Amino acid sequence: MIYVLAGILVFGVLIALHELGHFMAAKACGVRVNEFAVGMGPAIFQKTKGETTYSLRILPFGGYCAMEGEEEDSDDPAALNNQGFWQKLIIFAAGAIMNFLTGLVIILILYSGAKAFYSPTITEFAEGCPLQNEAGLQVGDRILSIDGERVYVYSDVGFLLGRNTDGTFDLVVRRNGEKVRLNDFPMERREYQDQSGNSYTGFGIFFGVEEATFKNRISYSWNNAIDFVRMTRLSLKMLFTGEAGVKDLSGPVGIVSTMTEVGEQAATVRDGMENIAYLAALIAVNLAVMNLLPIPALDGGKIFFLVINQICMLLFKKQIPPKFENYIHAAGFILLMALMAVVMLQDVWKIIR
Repeated sequence: MIYVLAGILVFGVLIALHELGHFMAAKACGVRVNEFAVGMGPAIFQKTKGETTYSLRILPFGGYCAMEGEEEDSDDPAALNNQGFWQKLIIFAAGAIMNFLTGLVIILILYSGAKAFYSPTITEFAEGCPLQNEAGLQVGDRILSIDGERVYVYSDVGFLLGRNTDGTFDLVVRRNGEKVRLNDFPMERREYQDQSGNSYTGFGIFFGVEEATFKNRISYSWNNAIDFVRMTRLSLKMLFTGEAGVKDLSGPVGIVSTMTEVGEQAATVRDGMENIAYLAALIAVNLAVMNLLPIPALDGGKIFFLVINQICMLLFKKQIPPKFENYIHAAGFILLMALMAVVMLQDVWKIIR
């Protein structure tokens, strides 16, 4: 039960922090905020301070930052619709930026006590491994990219090698301070013995560790966050290419269920909470990327229309009428809600099945 509550709390906090990003940016840009709410549904607490009403609502999912002039034009000079291009851009992007920073901070905290990190630097080859030669890989090589995708953290090596289906790889390694490219480099899985003498099937490459200095913790945390961005991009690509479908998507119910599972699989409560925190960082970065997609009703859709209107003003001295933009965002919102309903029902079915 503790992991279910933790999952619900984490998801609610991530959404609230997203809205907090919009709120802080709006205040910094002098935009009037009528209400800042944490949660949805009926209010259980409200307090008005200055021009803003602060609310805590009964449902722990969601929240909102209601700005003057956001839904319809207002004559108030402090309304959102009366702000310039850069102010609007900052406000629209602030929620995603806050989510990304939240994910980064969580990773920094998780790695703050690390003593060492696994490194994508080759330290040894299994006996009989054919990959070690003058024209191939060598001890001391640090793998920088695989098939055009950068290796941000050690776990990327296995992930990117596993994505390849033809057995030939385009590798970039750093050797003696210089970049070496190995194009169309053949690699196949064979049966080897690991350093403990146990048999396994793999590439026969062993990697080392590096000390977790303060600089390395910062660098590793940043790279891990950027790696989450890449994972989101690859997931979206799989959706567009048909490698994944709607059945592979998860909504709030599925996310909380997954958090519960990773928590319960841990040996101790502390380990479970750390697993949930790591997953929360992944979700936070995922929310940041998804919200910046140019889809109507999302922040990215608003930024898209903002840019289009700016271009129209420069070329034609006219903008898209606000009512038409609102129609498009309303249609996008309805479609997104419909998709979320389908995904939620699918998540519930997976749980009760």
